[in-house]
Amino acid sequence: LQFTEEKLGQAEKTELDAHFENLLARADFTKNWTEKILRQTEVLLQPNPSARVEEFLYEKLDRKVPSRVTNGELLAQYMTEAANDFGPGTPYGKTLIKVGETQRRLGAAERDFIHSASINFLTPLRNFLEGDWRTISKERRILQNRRLDLDACKARLKKAKAAEAKAAVTF
Repeated sequence: LQFTEEKLGQAEKTELDAHFENLLARADFTKNWTEKILRQTEVLLQPNPSARVEEFLYEKLDRKVPSRVTNGELLAQYMTEAANDFGPGTPYGKTLIKVGETQRRLGAAERDFIHSASINFLTPLRNFLEGDWRTISKERRILQNRRLDLDACKARLKKAKAAEAKAAVTF
């Protein structure tokens, strides 16, 4: 009732400290930007939306995500197979073997980068959103409820004093 009356402008609202309001706004900005950065980093690391959903499901089920072959590693595999078909002694075969080996190392480096970025960058962001932010939200709701209770008590006290004053005037 207090919340509704405040929204309709019929009840007084206890204002929170300006510094505290600033901290709440900064917390909201931090949460919003963290969510955006987390989502976009996930897209960068895994552009395939189906693979991202699959990884999300494995994570929620507390299962190990199966290892995927990167595009560089797949290209390296194709180049090595082609080199074997052309013959490793031919100039084209030798070139495919060299480039294939380089692609394999690039693919392995990409896999290591994705793993490292997930552990060292995405995990702390998720920990903030799933831990700290939930705590902030819970405490904010508790504070809001207590403030509404305080304002409702103030309104009842004001009405009681007005009724008492009116009763004193009529006697």
